[in-house]
Amino acid sequence: MSSQTEIKTPARVNVLGVGISALNLDTAVAAVEQALLNKNRGYITVTGVHGVSEAQQDPKFREILNNSFLTTPDGMPMVWMGKLQGIKQMGRVYGPDLMLRVCELSERHGFRHFFYGGAPGLAEELKTKLLARFPRLQIVGTYTPPFRPLTTEEQSALARQVADCKPDAMWIGLSTPKQEKFMAENWQKLEATLFFGVGAAFDFHAGRVKQAPRWMQRAGLEWLFRLGCEPRRLWKRYLKNNPLFVLRAFGQLTGVRKYTLK
Repeated sequence: MSSQTEIKTPARVNVLGVGISALNLDTAVAAVEQALLNKNRGYITVTGVHGVSEAQQDPKFREILNNSFLTTPDGMPMVWMGKLQGIKQMGRVYGPDLMLRVCELSERHGFRHFFYGGAPGLAEELKTKLLARFPRLQIVGTYTPPFRPLTTEEQSALARQVADCKPDAMWIGLSTPKQEKFMAENWQKLEATLFFGVGAAFDFHAGRVKQAPRWMQRAGLEWLFRLGCEPRRLWKRYLKNNPLFVLRAFGQLTGVRKYTLK
C-alpha cells in the first residue's frame, strides 16, 4: 500500500491464508498514531473468525484483508493462532477498544474524525456520546448510507463532503465484508488519511447494543454473548463458522492443509 513516508508495518501471522498483523492494542495504536502524523494513507481491518471464514469462499475479500495497512486480531482465536505460531506479544485489538484509544490520542494531536455507516441516527448518537467522553475530539462529519450501493450522485456528494471536512480518520460502521470492500474501493478516492472498519463499535459506543463482559471477551466467548443478544441475526454465522474455523485451524497447525498468503 502506497504511502508518503514509509512506515514499517508489523509482520503478519498466517491464519487460514489471511495475514493477521502480529501486534497488540498498544503497538496497534502506536502504528496508527505514526501513520496519522505522517499522513500515510490506507485502511485498517479488525478481523476475527467471521472475517477469516468469509475469506475462505471469497478470494477477492481475502486479498482486501491481506493488502490492508493493518489487519488486527479482533478475536481471541486470532491471538491464540499467533501465539501457537510463536508470536508471544500478540494481543487482542478489539475494534471498539481501538476506536477509544485513537479518540484519546486525537485530543492531543487534533486529528479529525468522520463517521460513515450505521442505522439512521446512529452516527449522530455516536458523535454525541464520544464528545461527552472526549470533549476536545474533532468530529467533522457523519454520513448514513442507504441499505444499497451508493448511486453515482450519492458517491459524488459523499466525496465532496469528505473533501470539505478533511478528516484524518474515517470510521466505517458497516458489517463484514461490506465495510472492508467499501474501504478497499474508496480509500484512494476519498480524502481521508486512514479508514477503520469497526462494525458494531458504532452500536456499542452509542449505547444501542451491550458489549460482552470483559471476562467473556478474554475467554473468547464474546460470540456466545452476542448470539444470546441477537440470535435471529447471528445464529447462522456462529454455529456454522465457529466449528469450521476450529477444523480448518487444526488442519493448518498440524500441517494437514497448507494455506498461503496471497
